[in-house]
Amino acid sequence: MHALNSGKNDVTRYRRIILKMSGEAIEGDGEVFNLDVVRRIAEEIGTVHSLGVQVGIVVGGGNIIRGQVFSRSGFSRVASDSMGMLATVINSLLFEEVLKSKGIPARLQSALVIEAISEGIVPKKTIKYLEDGEILLFAAGTGSPYFTTDTAAALRACEIGADVLLKGTKVEGVYDRDPVIYRDSVFYPSLSYEDVLTKRLGVMDMAAVSMCRDNRIPIVIFNILKEGALVKIVEGQDIGTIIKE
Repeated sequence: MHALNSGKNDVTRYRRIILKMSGEAIEGDGEVFNLDVVRRIAEEIGTVHSLGVQVGIVVGGGNIIRGQVFSRSGFSRVASDSMGMLATVINSLLFEEVLKSKGIPARLQSALVIEAISEGIVPKKTIKYLEDGEILLFAAGTGSPYFTTDTAAALRACEIGADVLLKGTKVEGVYDRDPVIYRDSVFYPSLSYEDVLTKRLGVMDMAAVSMCRDNRIPIVIFNILKEGALVKIVEGQDIGTIIKE
């Protein structure tokens, strides 16, 4: 387990986490951002941080732009994915500013370095920042096209030796089919990595699931919009769907 310089983490299940959020989870009604949602999530992240948990965050960019949509419209995949990566920088900047406005130490690192607003991702430095009590926001995905932000989150989880990858979505967890469309869909409280890969459940990019499996990092899929869910998971409550060996 990872050593922290805070003694508060004995009340939590996890000591070092990666939180992956979809851009759609912070999307407003007809607006790019729902700032009320962003502020509430930031407060929960602050609560988790106050418990002595080291937190890394990856935010998708789907509320601003989805690269795959542009690639299907004739744009090159490289250009489309680059636009998507820049969208994640905007979302990460937003969370960095909201966290700091609440007195929560946060730092933006980006796989695409934009010197005026971010620094590059160097795992040894990242871990030092985490151990010093800073929340890290990882922007721009992996820095390369053809990879999703799910895969980027799994990569960061591996790089920092996270105890878990928490994926915050707009639904309660994993179902056998879309619960928004099918009322009789079946909820899975737990799954193995192989279940997800063989059934192709589509809850996360397959490359991300494989990476977590190979590095024995459990994944929890949960509803980030449900107030208190993030804190309860970190404190040890079984919320959402856990994917593990």
